[in-house]
This record gives sequence, structure tokens and C-alpha cells, in this order.
Amino acid sequence: MNVVVTLPRQGVAAAWRAAARLAISHRIAPERIDWNGGGGLFAGGPLPEQPGGHRLRVSRDFLRLADAVVWHASPERFALLYEALWRLDRQDGAPLSQADPLGRRLGLMAKSVGRDIHKLHAFLRFREFPSGGERRAFGAWFEPEHDTLEPAVPFFVGRFADMDWLIATPRLTARFENGRLSFAAGGVRPDWPDDASEALWATYFTSIFNPARVKLAAMRSEMPKKYWRNLPETRLIPAMLADAGRRVERMRAASASPPRAGAAAVSARYRAGLPAPAEWPDDLGQARQAAMQCRRCGLCEAATQTVWGEGDPQAPVMVVGEQPGDREDLAGRPFVGPAGRLLREIMAAQGLDPGSAWLTNAVKHFKFVPRGKRRLHQNPDRREIDHCRWWLGLELAFIRPRIVLALGASAAFALTGDERPLSRRRGAFEAGLHGGPVLVSWHPSYILRTPDPGEQARLRRELAADIAAALARAGDSAAMPPPPAMPP
Repeated sequence: MNVVVTLPRQGVAAAWRAAARLAISHRIAPERIDWNGGGGLFAGGPLPEQPGGHRLRVSRDFLRLADAVVWHASPERFALLYEALWRLDRQDGAPLSQADPLGRRLGLMAKSVGRDIHKLHAFLRFREFPSGGERRAFGAWFEPEHDTLEPAVPFFVGRFADMDWLIATPRLTARFENGRLSFAAGGVRPDWPDDASEALWATYFTSIFNPARVKLAAMRSEMPKKYWRNLPETRLIPAMLADAGRRVERMRAASASPPRAGAAAVSARYRAGLPAPAEWPDDLGQARQAAMQCRRCGLCEAATQTVWGEGDPQAPVMVVGEQPGDREDLAGRPFVGPAGRLLREIMAAQGLDPGSAWLTNAVKHFKFVPRGKRRLHQNPDRREIDHCRWWLGLELAFIRPRIVLALGASAAFALTGDERPLSRRRGAFEAGLHGGPVLVSWHPSYILRTPDPGEQARLRRELAADIAAALARAGDSAAMPPPPAMPP
């Protein structure tokens, strides 16, 4: 007997998943299921009420694909997904692969749904309505290509939680009132009046329009004309395009003035007051002076200053971290922030005076991303580490440590050229690019970021053991390693 499945318009993703799980548990073949609620004289019955004896576990890849395709407008979407599920259960080929016709079709449907959700987020325009309460009220009309209002709505709930709003589409309507989200049937476009916000938006849109960068094909690609009728700013585009040539000429005329006095970059004026560095430093002092004017990569433009190493120039132990942090960038000294204090504390506890070692970093400038008043650390990339290896090589050449302790993956890569995960290398001695031994260990900042107290205590013990091992190796070394080659 054939089976007929009727799915709701709202909550269809969960409903299809439950129905497909029930059908596959009874091993009902795809050709026996009508997913569109068909009726008539020869219509089949409903799905069984209780699960069958067969169980199937599917991959996350299938679940992600289904959670996208289920919102597609095609009436075949449910049947195609169930066919893929059926084939996965029977191990019939690779129905999720792009090389399979079914997988290729489902992949294209998922991409189309993703683009439609993006367009809904980008091109929806709210209009404000009079509100008798404390919360402002807004409404919007949109015509998506697929049934994408429901998966797109959480974006608006998160962004506009402090106001009431309604989003109407031909298939479904979403309403958010007093912090509660509900859905109702769709309909025709409401006859809503314009509001003052639309006039303000039109003024802003006109002011940011750049006539010198008009690319009609790219504009239509990003903002297809089918969305234009619901966007208040698009009625301004024809007039702005017609005046684009004259606006470009006015912009050229206005830009022909000299720059104002003092407009040079602060970093350029800062470097101009420094003495010229030696092309080939003869000692550690000249190397530091040259590093203060380093422009080997772009990190110098945002950082406050170069953070050179410090300690004993004859140190038998060199400790290399990743890069300066926020505190180090401001102070101009390595390892003075929270991670540095932890490192110095553990070094002292193991009998290694931080002042008798050489403390430095693989990268000499602070790499960060601004977040309000804060500067959040970012890991240096391979190119930045490669550029800064010049300065690390000079430190190694002039100090000639008996043992180098590499803290973290960036320092380990800078010293050895090896990109293997740190978890496989911690506590092991490796051959450094400079010709001497390198001991790989945890960076103290990684220890501080570890949330579990027990795990944090273990990492501290391992770092302490590695510092003790480095100190012992330095004391046991009878001969100095050969001088490192000068970096290119």
C-alpha cells in the first residue's frame, strides 16, 4: 500500500525529519511515499503510528544538507531527500557526492536556499508603525524565492529583540511581540504607508553612492532586480546613474588640493627620528637598533613598537615565545603580562633566574584585532614568522645559547621549521635551524586559557619539568653549538 505524508507549512524541517525517520524504520521504499499530501480515489494511507524495527544513523553532512534543502520551493525536495536517505541506508553509491546526479542536485538546492536566506537578511526593509506601548513597532514585506522565512528569522530575533516587528511573505508571516515569536499564514502585500525612516535611509544611500565605482553587472548580481520593487532606495538608482558622470568630474575637481600639514603617518615620523640602522649588525646592540625600525611585514604599522629580547647576552638558555601581547607592546619588554608573570614564576621555582636567561619572541610586533577599547590577540601567520626569523636568527647568532626553549607552536615552527601539532612534540628535544637543540613546551598563555583547573595544573607541571630539563641540558653541554648562519 502507498503512503501519503502531509507536512505543515511551519515547522516543516522537524516534521519531515520525524516522518522520514518513521518511514525508514519500516523500510518503506521511496516510490511508495507521496510527500505532497496527494488525495483522490487511489490515495494511500498515512504512515504507521509506531516506529518499526529498523534503525539508521546518518552523518552530520546529511543532516546539514537536509536542514537546507527542506526549505527549497521545489515540491520534489522531500522525495529527493528521502531517496538519498534510502540509498545511504542501503549503501547504494554515494548519494551526497557531487559526482552523483542526486547529490549534485541536492547540493545546488542547498546553495540556492543559502543564497535566498542571505538575500532576505540583506534586502529586507522595515517600516515603522505607530505604537501605543513602550516598544517601537515595525513591519516588512519580502518575497523570497524559497520557504526561507522560518530559518532566516532567528537573525532578526537576535538583532531586534528590543522592538516589536512583523515580517510578511506570500507563504508565511512571522510576528515578534513582547519577546515572543509566532508564525501565521502568508498573504498578499500589505498596503503600508512610507515613514520618516525611509526618507532618512534614502538620504544616506544617496550620500554613500560612489559614481566612480559603478559596475552595473556586479550591482545586479549582488542585488537582483526582482528584489528592487520592495526596496525604497532602488527608486533612486536611475537618477543617480544618470548623474554619475557629472559627479565623477566634480569629485576629481574637489580632490586636486594638497594634503594638510602633518598628515604623514605617525609611524613614518617616528622612524624618521631614529638613527639609521646598520645594514649588517656587528653585535646585539646594533641588531636591536635595526629591529626598532623593522618594516619586513605589515605588523609594524599597527603595533606600538618593536619588542626586542632582554636578559643576559651570554645566557646559556634562550626562551622563545610566540609574539608580544598587549602589555608587552606598551612596555616594550617581553613576558611582562599575565603569561609572562606565570613563566617567570615557574622559571624561578625551577632554579632558573629569568635575568640569567634570554627572553624573546619569534615575532617582534604585536598582532591584534581591535574590539572597542580592547586589542584582541591574533596568531601570526607563517609569512610573518618567516619574515621575523631574520631577527631571531641574529639573537641566536650573537647569544649562542646552549639550549633554546620554544614555547608554543609558533615558536617551535620559527626555530625548527616543523609545523606538527604541539601535543606530539612537547617535552622532546629537536634539532633547530640554527644548529643547536630546541626543547618544545607549552606557552604559558595556553595554560592560562585552559578552563579546567586539573588540566591547568598538569600543564604547569609539564612546563616546569621542561624548564628543569632545559636547565640541566644547558649545564651538561660541554661544547657550544656551532654559530648559526646569518639569515638571508
